[in-house]
Amino acid sequence: MPAWDPKLYLQFGDERTQPAIDLVTRVNLAHPAQIIDIGCGPGNSTAILRQRWPDARVTGLDSSPEMISAARLSQPEQEWVLADAASWQASTGSVFDLVFSNAVLQWIPDHARLIPGLLGRVKPSGALAFQMPARAYSIIHQLVLEVAAEPEWSHRMNDAREGFTLERPGFYYDLLAGLAARLDIWETEYCHVMQDHEAIMQWVRGTSVRPFLEALGTEAERQRFVAQLRARVAQAYPPQRDGKVLFPFRRLFVIAYR
Repeated sequence: MPAWDPKLYLQFGDERTQPAIDLVTRVNLAHPAQIIDIGCGPGNSTAILRQRWPDARVTGLDSSPEMISAARLSQPEQEWVLADAASWQASTGSVFDLVFSNAVLQWIPDHARLIPGLLGRVKPSGALAFQMPARAYSIIHQLVLEVAAEPEWSHRMNDAREGFTLERPGFYYDLLAGLAARLDIWETEYCHVMQDHEAIMQWVRGTSVRPFLEALGTEAERQRFVAQLRARVAQAYPPQRDGKVLFPFRRLFVIAYR
């Protein structure tokens, strides 16, 4: 998979961090001693956790060397771990007062196994808290799938199409209701104000469109794929009177208490 680009990801740092702030605010734990941030990226969500609970030991974990390097550069005093979230939850014996994840679990398959495994790393009276794009989070995901279904690309897109795991709220309720003492599940739609359509393209190039571009063999093919997507984006998101574009983005939040 192509390397994650922290600078591209953080072009929209405020917008990407706000859901983490909203999730942290809703976690009803007074004094968690040990916290792990699964898929910490460049450390923006980890910083929010440290601000909320300054006395806690907070560990940031991510599978991207580029993201961990960026996190270490911005917060050298923080503990960072380079590891894959899926293999970590299956292998480690460590437990935490809070297992936290901001917009990462959608990249990992088999949530029926993954999510209970993460809850299993939570101490009694602790919590698992995560957020990720909702199943119908925006038009943009459907547009990417439409382009990927074009005859020019479709035969190479199976892995990319299957690399994004999005389930409905009821799935997570049924999965966790028998394991958690209490569940808090909600969705929020953010209407991001984007400068233009190209800003939306920069957003998705830093995240959800990456697996689809990875499936293509040449830069010329990637440019054609992006051009086809850009044309659909321009039609799907009409500009406002001042020329800016509203980019609705729905996210799913889950907090499971032990």
